Amino acid sequence: MIVVGDEVQTAIKAEQAVVALESTIFSTLGLPSPANAEALQMCLSAVRQSGAVPALTAVLDGVIWAGVPEELHERVLNATAKVAARDLAIASSQKMASGATTVSASVLIAHRVGIDVFATGGIGGVHRESQITGDISADLDAIAQYPITVVSAGAKAFLDLPRTLEYLETQSVPVVGWRTNEFPAFYTRDSGLQISHRVEDAKGAARLHRDRKGLGQGGVLLVVPIPLEAELDSSRIDQAIEMSLAEVQLRGLAGPAVTPRVLAAVEKATEGESVAANLALAEQNASIAGQIAVELATP
Repeated sequence: MIVVGDEVQTAIKAEQAVVALESTIFSTLGLPSPANAEALQMCLSAVRQSGAVPALTAVLDGVIWAGVPEELHERVLNATAKVAARDLAIASSQKMASGATTVSASVLIAHRVGIDVFATGGIGGVHRESQITGDISADLDAIAQYPITVVSAGAKAFLDLPRTLEYLETQSVPVVGWRTNEFPAFYTRDSGLQISHRVEDAKGAARLHRDRKGLGQGGVLLVVPIPLEAELDSSRIDQAIEMSLAEVQLRGLAGPAVTPRVLAAVEKATEGESVAANLALAEQNASIAGQIAVELATP
């Protein structure tokens, strides 16, 4: 069962701008405390300042929320389990105490309640050595399936980015740059990979969303480069990722266990700069998503 928060429900009924937000990034599974709480407030404020209503998703006591009430935010911050789309029914039926939603779960929830725009930090994708492990994030299939515009800073930097783009193409998901033809690599503005399509503003993104939805097609991945002043040194990031992935392989970790391990290694290697970078890109994405939602709500 999906429960829509009062403010979000009112906004949807009035056909006002709403932006869905995942909750993994706001739990300690995504960012260390107290940065996770700071990220939540920054993103909520960014959506509101753009003129839209934020709809934080999560699972609490078996209730699937679209628009978690403020009095329950602390429980979201302390969530210790990830909930992907495949897990939602299990989390609900088994009354999971507190689950942080991933991109795939949030996109599904947004679609079910009538929200067209979703903001996150970075999506999951095709993992390195996926030809052996078969490890491909459910985020990609969710974006392909549901007609949601997903605003992110690209895919997480430790993934196989060329194969991620190829998989999205295979699933007929357009990857569109926000004022760029370069696919960003989360902490850096350019992965060295080109993308064919771009939009210059929220009006262009809204037109694309309407036209694609009108054709009965799935979602759009809108990629936004990290703010220039927050970009990190690519060589430091690459070195930290390679070291952490070697540890991941040694420990035999896979799936959801990989991301927290790699993020912790990058945070240590950058002496906390990666956390500040994550906050900056998440806030920017939330703001741009809000602008697009406002355009979609404008007759």
